[in-house]
Amino acid sequence: MAPLETAVNELRQILAADSTAPEWRWNVRRRLSEVKDALSGPQARQADAWLAARASSSNRVRHQLHARATTLASGVLDKLDAESILQETRRLLTDLEHHVQRLHDLVYDSVSLELGGSE
Repeated sequence: MAPLETAVNELRQILAADSTAPEWRWNVRRRLSEVKDALSGPQARQADAWLAARASSSNRVRHQLHARATTLASGVLDKLDAESILQETRRLLTDLEHHVQRLHDLVYDSVSLELGGSE
C-alpha cells in the first residue's frame, strides 16, 4: 500500500476513535503529520503527453491538500474544539480519498495505454 493510502487509512481510524480521550488530539495531529509527509513525498513518474494535464491538476490538488493538512494540524492541540476538529478533518479525509482515487485512475489510464487499452 502506498504511503498516502496508509496515512489516509490511519487518519480514518483515529477519527473513528473516541474524541473525548485525552490523547485523541495528539493522535490526530500525528496522523495529519503522516498525511503531510506522504503528500510531500516523491511523486509518480512523468505522465504521458495525453495525461499531462490530469497529472498537473493532481499535483495542484496535492499542494492544496498539503496546505490544508498543515493548517489543520497547527490548530489541533489548542485552537479548535473537538467537534470542529472532527468536522474539518473528516472534510479533509474525504478530499484525500478522492485524491487517492484520482491517482489510481491516472495510473490505470497510463498502464492501459501501455498495454494497448481494452480492445
